[in-house]
Amino acid sequence: MGGTGGIAEMTVTQSETLATLHRVFGYDAFRGEQEAVIEHVVAGGDAVVLMPTGGGKSLCYQIPSLVRPGTGIVVSPLIALMQDQVDALRALGVRAGFINSTQDFDERRVVEAEFLAGELDLLYLAPERLRVDATLELLSRGKIALFAIDEAHCVSQWGHDFRPDYLALSLLGERWPDVPRIALTATATHATHREITERLNMPAARHFVASFDRPNIQYRIVPKADPKKQLLSFLREEHAGDAGIVYCLSRNSVEKTAEFLTRNGIEAVPYHAGLDAGTRAAHQSRFLREDGLVVVATIAFGMGIDKPDVRFVAHLDLPKSVEGYYQETGRAGRDGLPSTAWMAYGLNDVIQQRKLIQSGEGDEAFQRRAAAHLDSMLALCETAQCRRGQLLAYFGQDPDAAGCGNCDTCLVPPETWDGTIAAQKVLSTVVRLQRERGQKFGAVQIVDILLGKRTGKVIQFDHDQLSVFGIGQELTEGEWRGVVRQLLAQGLLAVEGEYGTLVLTDASGAVLRREREVPLRKEPKRPASRSASSGSTGSGRGERKPKAAAAELPEELLPAFEALRAWRAEQAREQGVPAYVIFHDATLREIATVWPTSVAQLGGISGVGEKKLATYGEGVLGVLASLGEGPGAAPGPEQGGPAAGDDGMWPEAEPEPEDWE
Repeated sequence: MGGTGGIAEMTVTQSETLATLHRVFGYDAFRGEQEAVIEHVVAGGDAVVLMPTGGGKSLCYQIPSLVRPGTGIVVSPLIALMQDQVDALRALGVRAGFINSTQDFDERRVVEAEFLAGELDLLYLAPERLRVDATLELLSRGKIALFAIDEAHCVSQWGHDFRPDYLALSLLGERWPDVPRIALTATATHATHREITERLNMPAARHFVASFDRPNIQYRIVPKADPKKQLLSFLREEHAGDAGIVYCLSRNSVEKTAEFLTRNGIEAVPYHAGLDAGTRAAHQSRFLREDGLVVVATIAFGMGIDKPDVRFVAHLDLPKSVEGYYQETGRAGRDGLPSTAWMAYGLNDVIQQRKLIQSGEGDEAFQRRAAAHLDSMLALCETAQCRRGQLLAYFGQDPDAAGCGNCDTCLVPPETWDGTIAAQKVLSTVVRLQRERGQKFGAVQIVDILLGKRTGKVIQFDHDQLSVFGIGQELTEGEWRGVVRQLLAQGLLAVEGEYGTLVLTDASGAVLRREREVPLRKEPKRPASRSASSGSTGSGRGERKPKAAAAELPEELLPAFEALRAWRAEQAREQGVPAYVIFHDATLREIATVWPTSVAQLGGISGVGEKKLATYGEGVLGVLASLGEGPGAAPGPEQGGPAAGDDGMWPEAEPEPEDWE
């Protein structure tokens, strides 16, 4: 079977893993916890690894698979992306293959033969394959270096991406006790972390938890007014020409939003489980291979997409949990360059999510857990403190007490006010309707009564005769909706029934009796905008701003960077692979900065391993030579220029999760 661990393999770790990192991936140093994880796994130990998206999780099992004898078996939920994952590894010179339901008999037989002959470094399998006896028998006949269980949070029945097939993966440790296992995920609370360990039966595993902070992502949540128009303004003003993902709750909303953006000059395609498999695959392929495409999707899209230059992730509907929100927003800025996580959020989001929980098929315990997840998400939306700090605290990590300086609440601190009287007016209206009339209504009717609006519905039910009619004219309709939303978020109001009527909670009485104050957050007059501080307004249709990858380059280096990107695009088209499989933007940026004039100099650039140097070296040097002499003022690493690996990006040849809706 696989390696049993020991001193010899620790020696291998110290002498060969760094050499493998440089030779295959083109980097000279590990980052964060990577080296400690790799040493532990190479020595035969089990590991549970929590690292954020873009943090380099894949290297933690790829390098041990290359160093240990045998083949690394990667359990991944990503059937639709396994081909791209394998292509990316092969471009690095790694012998990789996959077995899944997309292959015919002959294709599977070839991969199985390669595995048995010891000709594969990595073999990708979907979790359901391990429930097939033939697969287990195949693995028993080969030599296994390790088992990597990617997206391990899928084992959590309380998580946002539960996969029943993951529950059977505990058999790996039982059947192959001497083969190390590494379970990896980009998002897990303490409870999910504990559940991963228990359900995968890894009691002796060493745990590695990296920081969940993604400092390059700016988190912003704006009040929802006309969300599609708000999204359009956001894209035109800040992300014209950028690639990004827009998440919507329903398939209908996905279709309408994609059509709206396209009609207004922004190229966008829909992605949801209601589309046929061919259309989904085509749209996913376009997103990976084209610059500047926007995908509008349900949560079925994005997991496993290793596209480093996603500049924004937008939500037009409230995510169900902080874990889901963190996972989805983490798909932006994998290259470490400035990116935005933007969300439009309003009262109807709160009501809709509460109704979905109540009408769901889960038992009482499931509904309690879903409500707790929603409460945490609402707390993130309603906080007047640093949003990044709230996110880190949710995952059990200590935030910076001074704030992050790169979220909307830090950039434009919100005002708070004593909303106790306003809360009493809302709660009193609910009480009057229920006790005096035996009626329950939703937020619209409550606000109309408070504002003294004689609408058809108000007149029909004689609500203009209530004592609370017109007592709330000091606030606008939008402000009253904000009050109701925050009362729901604070548990001082609840949603009931399929029509979303409002009712009191056990906590409401203390407010009505004036035993509890109700601090509220003022509705912002305008959303925070990076363009306001950067001087870039860009409101015209189709107007483009400098790409983030090029924005930090001196002007004289931009032609070289763009020429390299054009060359890369041509290479990608010829090979039928995404551009980042050739080189990441961060690598091209360093090439343009250093301006190497020889193959040896190019080999010192971060992200240029032996295989890529041999395959693309002359082409890159030819591009630079066609531009004439370099500026000459850009020092290489030995002269104090950018150090290898300091660009914040590691090539994750096996991306993050996706597409099992």
